[in-house]
Amino acid sequence: MAISLLTFREKYSKMEYSGDSWKKVVNMLIGQVNVKVGEKGRIAFPKKFREELGDKVIITYGFENSLMIVPEKNWKSLLEGTENKPFILSGARDTQRFLLGGAATIELDSQGRFVLPEYLRDFAGVSDEVVFIGLYRYVEVWDAKKWTEYRKNMQKNISEVAEKLIEKIDANK
Repeated sequence: MAISLLTFREKYSKMEYSGDSWKKVVNMLIGQVNVKVGEKGRIAFPKKFREELGDKVIITYGFENSLMIVPEKNWKSLLEGTENKPFILSGARDTQRFLLGGAATIELDSQGRFVLPEYLRDFAGVSDEVVFIGLYRYVEVWDAKKWTEYRKNMQKNISEVAEKLIEKIDANK
């Protein structure tokens, strides 16, 4: 049975040989890319993120009025932390409503573009430019002006935030 080069690449290009076995290479989503928003909310999804997430993604409400993008095949990652919680817990229900209720399945066109639904544009306050930010396992989308403002504020407080996080981690040991 012959296997095409394309199929071979798709199957094995993200594998590396280590010692005596092949292991899947997990690439991180990192960095940021600014993209102009076109007519009717059309946006080009950056190639560096498209290569990792694929052509079918889920985009939903995020925190701090950003949007979150995850690969369609890993949509369950949106439930992390609420997945096995009883439905009687209002916090779990609210988080699922927020993340899943606001979600849209997006299929990128042949040029890697998609139309951002109006309700998501409104939520994130998207105007004429967005910033895609790789955050290890998912991508955030921000209105460019809002991201600049948020980042400047974060820069002023990042040492304090990091110290509080470390204190919390130490307290849980």
